[in-house]
Amino acid sequence: MSGTAKQDKKTEKLLQAFVEKAAQLGFDDLKIAAADSIPQAPERLKQFVESGYHGSMGWMEETQERRGDPRVLWPEVRSVIMLAMNYGPDCDPLAHLETPDRAGISVYARNRDYHDIIKGKLKELASFLVSRAGGDVKVFVDTAPVMEKPLAASAGLGWQGKHTNLVSRQLGSWFFLGSIFTSLDLPPSGAERDHCGTCRSCLDSCPTEAFPAPYQLDARRCISYLTIEHAGPIPREFRSQMGNRIYGCDDCLAACPWNKFAQTASEAKLMARSDLISPHLSDLLALDDAAFRSLFSGSPIKRIGRNRFLRNVLIAAGNSGESGLFDDVRTHLDDSDPVVRGAAVWALSRIAPLAQWSELAKQHEISEPHDMVREEWALGCGEDKSSIY
Repeated sequence: MSGTAKQDKKTEKLLQAFVEKAAQLGFDDLKIAAADSIPQAPERLKQFVESGYHGSMGWMEETQERRGDPRVLWPEVRSVIMLAMNYGPDCDPLAHLETPDRAGISVYARNRDYHDIIKGKLKELASFLVSRAGGDVKVFVDTAPVMEKPLAASAGLGWQGKHTNLVSRQLGSWFFLGSIFTSLDLPPSGAERDHCGTCRSCLDSCPTEAFPAPYQLDARRCISYLTIEHAGPIPREFRSQMGNRIYGCDDCLAACPWNKFAQTASEAKLMARSDLISPHLSDLLALDDAAFRSLFSGSPIKRIGRNRFLRNVLIAAGNSGESGLFDDVRTHLDDSDPVVRGAAVWALSRIAPLAQWSELAKQHEISEPHDMVREEWALGCGEDKSSIY
């Protein structure tokens, strides 16, 4: 056997052991891409930012150069190992839409924070690789300037669908991504081709029409962006479309036909918390800061903070049509955060009987110190307020 053949056999054996170790750790797929495998990414990212589609996520513009090329982020990288961990739901992910007095939380956030779970497993897997083959490694899970989806597509984990998310023929749309950068030269797995065809289910399912065209996302219109990344008031044009989605939005993911091949998550630590599947809005509206932190300890939801979370819940309350939430919402007219107060005003304008709304407007609008909240009162009253005053 020639030296090259022996080396190939050694590499094959290493990768087989590596894949087996990844499976033992709970990963559902593993593929490899060369560090230079996404040459089109920098230009696409540049167009995305120049179009303003990144909204207030200024860090995307600030890290463009590092984000667009793994070799800029870490010059020693030669191969990128991409891993998938399934988080497929065991129930209808959109069932909450049928119960407007309950809250809709994105499937991934019903679990323990995936960053904590996956990063620890990636570190263990990376150590296994180093112990067997040497080299240097770095691990990333959605917190560094890494374009995981293009890299995962290049590696062959799946392809970026028309909703820009990764789709797998084995896992559908429900899986997390993690990456191991290594200085080793490993054989690439080969890219996956696009299997979307003429389907546009994901595009048509979006409540806010956040896709200007197939394979393009305007984050400023995306409910996931609005409920998680966006600070300040929710733009009025999107409030009704949010419905009862208080953290993220799974509509485009759930619409994908490839989900028929998806499996319920098997990784025990990712099993959903039952108390985060359609919780009552009234219970969430009662949370003070300490209760919020306690309820969402270990959850990705905790990162957005109590005020932004309550803003979202109040929008859901306004969309619920439930006058029974009146007292729960009214409490927040005295909240210290003007964004929360403004959301409470909007919610009450939707669910309060006219007589109660009129009385509240008399009590609060004139004394309200913040311009934005006073505007909410004015818009809630309508242009002609003579019927109130």
